[in-house]
Amino acid sequence: MDEKKSDCRQKKPLAVLAGPTAVGKTHLSIRLAKALNGEIISADSMQVYRHMDIGSAKISPAETEGVPHHLIDALEPKESFHVVKFQQLAKQALEGIYARGRVPLLVGGTGFYIQAVVRDIAFGEERPQENGWRQEMERLAKENGAQWLHAQLAAADPESARQIHPNNQKRVLRALEFYRETGTPISAHNQEQKEKSSPYACAYFVLTDDRAALYERIEQRVDQMMADGLLEEVRALKDRGCARDMTSMQGLGYRELLAHLEGAYSLSEAVRLIKRNTRHFAKRQLTWFKREPDVIWVNRANQSESEILEYMLEQCRERVILQ
Repeated sequence: MDEKKSDCRQKKPLAVLAGPTAVGKTHLSIRLAKALNGEIISADSMQVYRHMDIGSAKISPAETEGVPHHLIDALEPKESFHVVKFQQLAKQALEGIYARGRVPLLVGGTGFYIQAVVRDIAFGEERPQENGWRQEMERLAKENGAQWLHAQLAAADPESARQIHPNNQKRVLRALEFYRETGTPISAHNQEQKEKSSPYACAYFVLTDDRAALYERIEQRVDQMMADGLLEEVRALKDRGCARDMTSMQGLGYRELLAHLEGAYSLSEAVRLIKRNTRHFAKRQLTWFKREPDVIWVNRANQSESEILEYMLEQCRERVILQ
């Protein structure tokens, strides 16, 4: 343990509070940040957008209790957001937090975003999407279908083809492009990056709960969002020109209600789909975190928030994040 602590002292501290949607991260994150003399970096793919407050369960200024938050309300809904941009913005926030002598606390449920920071994954140089090869492949995919494009990937990089759904054309094209430019399967590159050790002295907590309790909170949260005006929020975004092909409008709640406003199905069906899709999303989140090494699982069932916080602080002391 002494050797482990010595290694931690040579690295900058980083705490992470992750977990599935609706598990109860927000209030606990404020208490943990205060105890660590920390600032919070949001690892959420939707709270980064302005004008998207209800559906993203965005923390209000009053709820922050004075704890600085980063990567919230940073972009307009028409702007694209992806893991590379998140990593860039998160690193900028980390630099400022360390310069102020404080501890960063990464909070959210987007596992890939968290992994990108914790392991400092190298994504390589971002290529312009307007290149001729990309345009030609998009044209061929339109003519021949998503399955044809996916077959091209299966021939070049079978492992990536197994991991990427045929309908996710953006990721299929990126994997093909990476192979074309480097001669290396992007799956091999990603695996290499996943095996990197963290450059941080990191306490990576994942908050969880009994499945039935989690699903009940999801149902209640969706009902509350509807009561708080989620439909009106989506209607206002639609009036601003936000369309279904935008990254922001792919978020849970937004895509279903936008489809309702476009006449695809009734409001009651849209709400049913939001609840179902959110449950499925929470299950996928837990599956992701189970694959992550060095995670500290924290089950909130039968524990008070104060008991959970004390356990987390003990773990932070073990990793020299808290003296």
